[in-house]
Amino acid sequence: MNENLFASFITPTMMGLPIVVTIIMFPSILFPSSKRLINNRLYSFQHWLIKLIIKQMMLIHTPKGRTWTLMIVSLMMFIGSTNLLGLLPHTFTPTTQLSMNLSMAIPLWAGAVIMGFRHKLKSSLAHFLPQGTPFTLIPMLIIIETISLFIQPMALAVRLTANITAGHLLMHLIGGATLVLMNISPPTATITFIILLLLTVLEFAVALIQAYVFTLLVSLYLHDNT
Repeated sequence: MNENLFASFITPTMMGLPIVVTIIMFPSILFPSSKRLINNRLYSFQHWLIKLIIKQMMLIHTPKGRTWTLMIVSLMMFIGSTNLLGLLPHTFTPTTQLSMNLSMAIPLWAGAVIMGFRHKLKSSLAHFLPQGTPFTLIPMLIIIETISLFIQPMALAVRLTANITAGHLLMHLIGGATLVLMNISPPTATITFIILLLLTVLEFAVALIQAYVFTLLVSLYLHDNT
């Protein structure tokens, strides 16, 4: 059990070639476009969900910020579907890789910050120095605010990676313990199996919540810079 603890986090390969790109592209199949005059329930639910996300996240934005609507909605649907697919047995979850999460967080954060410096230069620079700061604390506060600005994409990526990885490790450990206890103590194995079921339900919720949190923070960074 200990030897295979991190096996699900290893990038899968086929014939010596990594297939992570194929896995990343797979969730797009779950959201097909409909050409019917009358849509089915699945497509109607997908439409309703997209409208709800747009209403919740883009209402506070300026017209410049709303140009990011398609990107933010696509980001949330991609992360959410990838997290959910990763809960299936013998699957690989790309969002457990810090490198992938950084590759999503850094460009989005950088785009929002560059937009802020381009359209709201004075307001963006004002964040580095709060009003009424004593003269002696000015250099220290500028350094602290600069560090906090550059930590934002790292915090986004680490939060998503840590939450998804921790949940998968817990499910793996409790599942392995349940298999071992089946031959030793069936009543205890039943209890651990119930815990595993409850944890699985919780992980479904965490998968969607983390997608929402990641996208919401990107939306807030965008709002601060537009």
